[in-house]
Amino acid sequence: MTASPALVIPAPAPVLLPVSGSEARFPVRRVYCVGRNYADHAREMGHDPDAEPPFFFQKNADNLVTDGRFPYPALSEDVHYEVELAVLLGAGGRDIARADAAATIYGYAVALDMTRRDLQAKAKKAGRPWEAAKAAEFSAPIGLVAPASAVSGIAEAAISLSVNGAVKQSARISDMIWPIEDVIAHLSTLFILAPGDVILTGTPAGVGPVVRGDVMEASVEGLPGLVVTVV
Repeated sequence: MTASPALVIPAPAPVLLPVSGSEARFPVRRVYCVGRNYADHAREMGHDPDAEPPFFFQKNADNLVTDGRFPYPALSEDVHYEVELAVLLGAGGRDIARADAAATIYGYAVALDMTRRDLQAKAKKAGRPWEAAKAAEFSAPIGLVAPASAVSGIAEAAISLSVNGAVKQSARISDMIWPIEDVIAHLSTLFILAPGDVILTGTPAGVGPVVRGDVMEASVEGLPGLVVTVV
């Protein structure tokens, strides 16, 4: 047996997400995000939802946090909430057929894509990447993972977010421009997907800013809820 090589620095801790009803954890590999996957949100951001195929950006695995706190990030004065359905993969592959996409799903969770909107606007204007706006520390609070076997009707589920008790976003997963299976199939033409990948599938209209002290409550019907305080 070959001995494991010594490490020149300590290995980073893996990102492990809690699973509802289990002591087991879901290990995260990569985090992909779908841009403008609800027509009403595309319009509120000034885009034509019929004009482009799906596009993707990424967050870092350790952006996923589960402690119910969102530290307001530096270098921004306009940080927005975006509620999203997270799809967690238990299998992967390249060029996955749409008919086979559902079989790759391990489970689902409700998540937030917290965005430094002012930095995103500057990046868009300059034609630059979005990482500084989208992949800030703690920028993807996520709820308990629900195994797909325990979830029914996700394609028609309601999705919503409230801030301090006032509803800001409300839609249904069926309002997505590209349904879950289409997202997985298209993404697999761009990347080799693998177990542990997490896909944030887009946000409905109604995105807006938060300040320290705000309490966000995010939900997807049939999934464990998510409550996050801005600190």
